[in-house]
Amino acid sequence: MQLNIDLNGREVLVTGSEKSARQAVRRYQAAGAIVYRLSVPDGGPNDGPLPERPFLVAAVDDGEPGWDALLQRCREAGIPVSVEPPAGPEGHVTLVGGGPGTVDLLTVGAVNALRDADVVFYDRLAPCSELTRLTSGELVDVGKTPGHHKVGQRDIEKLMVEAALTGKNVVRLKGGDPYVFGRGGEEVAACVAANVPVRVVSGVTSAISVPAAAGIPVTHREVSHMFTVVSGHAPLTEKEHKHLAGLGGTIVILMGIGTLPQLAAGLRRAGMQADMPMAVVERGYRPGQRTTIADLGSIVTAATDCSNPAVLVIGEVVRVAEANRNHAEAAADLDRLAASLLEA
Repeated sequence: MQLNIDLNGREVLVTGSEKSARQAVRRYQAAGAIVYRLSVPDGGPNDGPLPERPFLVAAVDDGEPGWDALLQRCREAGIPVSVEPPAGPEGHVTLVGGGPGTVDLLTVGAVNALRDADVVFYDRLAPCSELTRLTSGELVDVGKTPGHHKVGQRDIEKLMVEAALTGKNVVRLKGGDPYVFGRGGEEVAACVAANVPVRVVSGVTSAISVPAAAGIPVTHREVSHMFTVVSGHAPLTEKEHKHLAGLGGTIVILMGIGTLPQLAAGLRRAGMQADMPMAVVERGYRPGQRTTIADLGSIVTAATDCSNPAVLVIGEVVRVAEANRNHAEAAADLDRLAASLLEA
């Protein structure tokens, strides 16, 4: 159960050792609470004055015995007690896959990592608009836009490592999955080279989720039993075009608007039929999501005003989506007709 409580100006007592409670303190302060600290069960010289009756007691599990009796007294006195997780590890980096950009597709692991972060280095394709709700850590925008990298990849790696070496719990939040065209392997290698502990929280890749947002399955029984994911940042070689055209199944291209003309022409030269259905899904799960459907021979003209971020889908599965959409629209028309007849 999740509760949203207005803590602005409320007195909250956070219990637990300074190390374990540091992030809980920051979270409650960010929520507007007046935070008091109790680092040992019976108080101590560093705890200072405490409120007589706090609005809430936030109990951080610091692994030390002796807290149960105090918390039980609080409950008996009618003071609510919220059990809080301890702070995340210090001097540690977590690469987090943020999915296609909506918090609905963040994993539980991603939400927990953000909650525990002291600093978050995030990309523009991650769900950055919701970050202040998901973390109280410092937020650093290192996002890249096509043709413009305000913070280079090596600089991002340096920032991550330096922050971890100062003892911070670092989250590197990336769109999609860190290991699907996300340069996650390079960032892990940079941490390993600096002897910084690092782990990866997988994310929902846009290669699957964005076509799904447009109603396109990347596989479908008796239509496609495999799919291939390709980066669209750079034009493919003739050998790669031939390989893709001969594979069959579904082809998914990420960030491929800039190389769409070369892709379409290359696949045609490699023998793919001009009437092969194709879709361009722009801004998946974001405001202004749009799907453009054409075929391989006409997609360049149809997608003239399309822009990244976009996912391209080539294959017969696009027809499946169109058939489902037409069926749904026909059913809706029948429903409207039936309703109008009843009214008459």
